[in-house]
Amino acid sequence: MEDSHHSGATGHAKTTARRRKEARPGELTAAALALFVERGFAATRLDDIAERAGVSKGTLYLYFDSKEALFKAVIQEGIVPAIEAGEALLNAFRDDPERLLREMLFGWWQLLSSTPLGGIPKLMIAEGGNFPEVNQFYFDEVITRAHRLFYAALELGVAKGVFRPVDIEAQIQVILAPLLMLAIWKHSFACCAGGEVAPQRYLDATLDLILNGLRQPGQKENTDE
Repeated sequence: MEDSHHSGATGHAKTTARRRKEARPGELTAAALALFVERGFAATRLDDIAERAGVSKGTLYLYFDSKEALFKAVIQEGIVPAIEAGEALLNAFRDDPERLLREMLFGWWQLLSSTPLGGIPKLMIAEGGNFPEVNQFYFDEVITRAHRLFYAALELGVAKGVFRPVDIEAQIQVILAPLLMLAIWKHSFACCAGGEVAPQRYLDATLDLILNGLRQPGQKENTDE
């Protein structure tokens, strides 16, 4: 009976150890994200990330062989799922292009405002050009996919006659610029200005300008939220 109990306890210990080992990559990417945003990419060392995560540098190397690999994992785990959620919205609101744009903009800001991921745009503007591998990865996995998603949303609105024909490529830049500015403000100037720009009011005003600029003449505003 004792042997059986001991065997069960040993099995539980092994399971716990295995679960802990599986959890470590997530702990490492969380530590890396926090430090990248706090200190910048160049100034963050692998030693710092391991220390923040509470593991040895050797343990870190079991999962990631470079800062670049850690950054890619941060993006894959944090931002890419948000883009995938946006792609799901595209299917959910195909009959309501205005609602689709609203959900995409506010959903994106919710991600940027509620986690350190909001500091990534500022990081990329400041340092992306100095790290070509990281820059290209971010461009391919985030910027290109986001542009493709917003292109599809605008194209859908034009095809349905809700939006007037526009230069879609240019409009995408116009739509995303306010989100980028809000993220930069939050991680740069909010502490100096006595508080953040009120995101809800800012995004409501942004969306009002965007939709009134896109809407076909005579097209009624969609107030169905």
